[in-house]
Amino acid sequence: MDQSEVQRLVENISLNSFNKPFLHEARFNPRLRTTGGRYLLRSHDIELNPKQFQAHGLEELVAIIKHELCHYHLHLEGRGYMHRDQEFKELLHRVGGSRYCREIPGMRRQEGFNHVYECKECNLIYKRKRRINTVKYVCGKCKGKLRKKL
Repeated sequence: MDQSEVQRLVENISLNSFNKPFLHEARFNPRLRTTGGRYLLRSHDIELNPKQFQAHGLEELVAIIKHELCHYHLHLEGRGYMHRDQEFKELLHRVGGSRYCREIPGMRRQEGFNHVYECKECNLIYKRKRRINTVKYVCGKCKGKLRKKL
């Protein structure tokens, strides 16, 4: 599927599911890794992950497009377009868009914790992916000092 076909597909879905035209640009962005697509607030364009289409087919791509079009139409109307907004959730449900995209085989997110900290006072364990400054941060439970473990 090339860029012009993606553009036509998004325009057709917008007219059929939302009864409103899509007046901006839709395109594949191969740099997207952990998301199925994204709506760009400043340009009002929609970018889609081509790996989702390759891995799961047209049906999954259509569900992702509906999700992004919910952001698009609600934002342009000045209504609640964010994931947490009730208007977004209702519109997404009404048009049959996907809330979350499916995982792409072979593209697993990084798991595990690289840093483990322990409170010197209450021995509470903190597991973090990123290193923290033990001088600046203290235990959230007892305000004791933290030390790097392992």
